[in-house]
Amino acid sequence: MDIKEYMQGLGLQARKAGREISRAESGKKNQALLKIAEIIESSQELLINENQKDLAAGKQNGLDAALLDRLALTPASIQAMVEGLKQVAALPDPVGEISELSYRPSGIQVGQMRVPLGVIGIIYESRPNVTVDAAALCLKSGNACILRGGSEAMHSNQAIAACIAKGLEAAGLPAQAVQVVATADRAAVGELITMKNYVDVIVPRGGKSLTERISQDATIPVIKHLDGICHVYIDDKADIAKAVKIADNAKTHRYGVCNAMETLLVAEAIAAKVLPLLAEIYLEKEVELRGCLKTCSMIPKCSRATEEDWNTEYLAPILSIKIVHDMDEAMEHINKYSSSHTEAIVTEDYTRARRFLREIDSSSVMVNASTRFADGFEYGLGAEIGISTDKLHARGPVGLKGLTSLKYIVLGDGHIRQ
Repeated sequence: MDIKEYMQGLGLQARKAGREISRAESGKKNQALLKIAEIIESSQELLINENQKDLAAGKQNGLDAALLDRLALTPASIQAMVEGLKQVAALPDPVGEISELSYRPSGIQVGQMRVPLGVIGIIYESRPNVTVDAAALCLKSGNACILRGGSEAMHSNQAIAACIAKGLEAAGLPAQAVQVVATADRAAVGELITMKNYVDVIVPRGGKSLTERISQDATIPVIKHLDGICHVYIDDKADIAKAVKIADNAKTHRYGVCNAMETLLVAEAIAAKVLPLLAEIYLEKEVELRGCLKTCSMIPKCSRATEEDWNTEYLAPILSIKIVHDMDEAMEHINKYSSSHTEAIVTEDYTRARRFLREIDSSSVMVNASTRFADGFEYGLGAEIGISTDKLHARGPVGLKGLTSLKYIVLGDGHIRQ
């Protein structure tokens, strides 16, 4: 296979299909989503059989248990795909939405209309469910997409792609609106991220190494985040019961996720009251604690944190803890080490909460809530394509609106400029 020729062909078809999808009515897009859900549900046995081929190859190639778990399709995960498609179908369609329409002194009306981005390239690893999630969000937001899943999920992704194509065709929409790359050759990724004539934006979904490579090599805009070094600051005006509950949940609810807390900052005036309570919880849950000198003096089983710890996204039961003099020192630490993902303050002081919201420069900033809420579903977006820590275009969880852009529209009635 000539990879360049193959990928250019996918791009050409996606661009053509994208024009048709961009003008499709909401009803037709919803019909396609529901039809895809129906076909996936009725193809459960086929999908699991194809997935077994990937799992067998993964075991043979030495994939670890965590990767095999992410790769596996079960009746429950297939049903979750079906429900996800139905949920996206039920969401409001952002395409064509007009906002801020107002009269100008000249008599014209000026406003903004929400429009699709065009063709979206999505590169991801392991999880076959991402194929369905990405296709659903792109379709509902009027975009065509080219999906490149991991080689370890090739059979699963191709089986899912066939279900999506059938659903699109049944609704009278072009099957080429969602294309899944059918080669494991890594050169396909290099082509996809440089096809400026056909692809409008790239979304990497995977580990830091994948995202770094895409960000460095792409000649197309990239929506991404690299790290999730999330902080919780417990202020000296915090409610201790709230602080313990939030700091526990932010770290231990799930470890391997980008919105888990990696560094806990505690005001010096409250540290002796709150840290022993938290240390008992963390140690009972076998969380390894690494702290500053003051923290270690309060928690005997805490080892000294290094400079590297403040810069690390553990994605594991490990937590860095630092005692700070006040909120100013906490914010200074956050703005130095944060990956601009999610930060939270626990305080009953309204003025400090307002300052924290204003001065912390991350894509999500929270007051008296766990960082685990930084998620498209929890934000009411229905679903998300990923999280962006960039400042241009989309920021934070990227849902349907994040896959669209705005253009100005002008309404007149024979108006001419004087």
